[in-house]
Amino acid sequence: MGTLVRISGPVVVAGGMAGAKMYDVVKLGELGLTGEIIKIEEDRATIQVYEDTTGLKPGEKVETTGEPLSVELGPGLLTSIYDGIQRPLDGIAKQSGAFIARGVSVPALDHKKKWAFKPTVRIGAKVKRGDIIGTVQETEIIMHKIMAPQDGIIESIRPGSFTVDETIGTLKAHGGSVNLKMLQRWFVRKPRPYSEKLDPNIPLITGQRIVDMFFPIAKGGTACVPGPFGSGKTVTQHQFAKWSDTQIVVYIGCGERGNEMTEVLTEFPHLEDPRTKKPLMQRTVLIANTSNMPVAAREASVYTGVTIAEYYRDMGYDVALMADSTSRWAEAMREIGGRLEEMPGEEGYPAYLARRLAEFYERAGRVKCEGSEDRFGSITIIGAVSPPGGDINEPVSQNTLRVTKVFLALDASLAQRRHFPAFHWLRSYSLYTDTLDAWYSAVSSDWPTLRTEAMALLQKESELQEVVQLVGPDALPEKEQAVLNSTKMIREDFLQQSAYHEIDTFSSTKKQYLMLRNILRFHSRSISAVELGVQLKRILELPIREKIARMKEIPESKIDTLEALGAEIDGAFDMLGKKVS
Repeated sequence: MGTLVRISGPVVVAGGMAGAKMYDVVKLGELGLTGEIIKIEEDRATIQVYEDTTGLKPGEKVETTGEPLSVELGPGLLTSIYDGIQRPLDGIAKQSGAFIARGVSVPALDHKKKWAFKPTVRIGAKVKRGDIIGTVQETEIIMHKIMAPQDGIIESIRPGSFTVDETIGTLKAHGGSVNLKMLQRWFVRKPRPYSEKLDPNIPLITGQRIVDMFFPIAKGGTACVPGPFGSGKTVTQHQFAKWSDTQIVVYIGCGERGNEMTEVLTEFPHLEDPRTKKPLMQRTVLIANTSNMPVAAREASVYTGVTIAEYYRDMGYDVALMADSTSRWAEAMREIGGRLEEMPGEEGYPAYLARRLAEFYERAGRVKCEGSEDRFGSITIIGAVSPPGGDINEPVSQNTLRVTKVFLALDASLAQRRHFPAFHWLRSYSLYTDTLDAWYSAVSSDWPTLRTEAMALLQKESELQEVVQLVGPDALPEKEQAVLNSTKMIREDFLQQSAYHEIDTFSSTKKQYLMLRNILRFHSRSISAVELGVQLKRILELPIREKIARMKEIPESKIDTLEALGAEIDGAFDMLGKKVS
């Protein structure tokens, strides 16, 4: 027990805290506001407070809980909407109404709800830490797997309906018998263990053509999506959450504007999971932290989200974690650092900014889970960055680029031209391309070749545009005009994709491959035709061009028509050649 001696916004100092430890959670004042110790000098503890400190005064009591910030893990996480310190917003609303009252305390999981537990091990079975000992049908589409907390022998275990606090069995371990429960607690700053980290050689299929074809993300990989306001960061993350081939989605709204977070909170519960046709929320955990909430809670929201993601990864699920946006977390670090009177680094950010970002992104990965059986899971972290004025030379963007392997560069000029997704194809990159080529080659042997050819054409277009701006397109030779026509088709008929179109919102890998192959076949035949003396004007008048433009509207059930389109392209050019001859 200590007392407050200094208050500076979300940072307070308490005296008489001898025996307290770094990162211990404390309760402050009469309301019991939640805080976390971030600095200790002799018996003085500096605390960042996760709630509004208005009304606190020196002399009020400070009581340590004796343990670091932790989260409750168990059945009931999915479909939940939490604040930054894992308090369920619906539970808070029942206690305090529409606004979050200070000091309100609500358990993260419903401790009264009973879950139907089915054991998967027998009495007398030897288990290792991480082994699956039973299952609970958490939602209609996700089976929650209960894991052994440590090595031992199952003494007793029983099926039935239990709350997360009730004993479902006992485990004989070295220290004696251990009661088995469905509830776990885990310190958020401590990464959950795994047996082995695996190479990122399986792609995360997002259904977004520019990502899957040109800048692939690996399962267990990291990606950053920096861009100015209005360029499509939030819609991009919505698309990844809805369409990526992962079983679990953890969406962290870290210091985002209230209206953007409101859109997520109102839209996600009504979205349909495209694979199961059930509500998307049945496999989603939302963490809502808005810009008007206390800044210290932004850090807690990031760690809370990644810990929940690791929990589902350990069950053997693929998890997609969306952090929107890490810039707000960095701003919170800058404010807390300023109040701690720390020596500032570049642009006022603390010197440890790069380390904190790296520690967060390093918790991504595809792993072999703990336990005796082979079970694999992954966490793919996709972080949005909101650089001021869209300038990615600022510290948060640069430090994020150093630790992430995929850079999806949102471009304001593309967004203004209504070209979405507004990723600039010449500024974006993926460092997973080489490791994923073997997987894509198994889909089609010439996939990497098509990608290389298309990117070379887009690069050629950039060079030709400089000439076009000086002398106009008509001054170019017809062969180079044909290149510009082909790149326009790549941009408008392949890269451009509507998130709100019923069919175009998602493209399977096969559809992406066939679309690009048809466009490049048209390009190859048009270049050959121009070299044989065919006027470009006659090529541009071919009716087949309209069919190519409408490829994105062909549903997956009629994908065979894209196969046939290649033969139609050849037939159209063969007829054109006969007319010329």
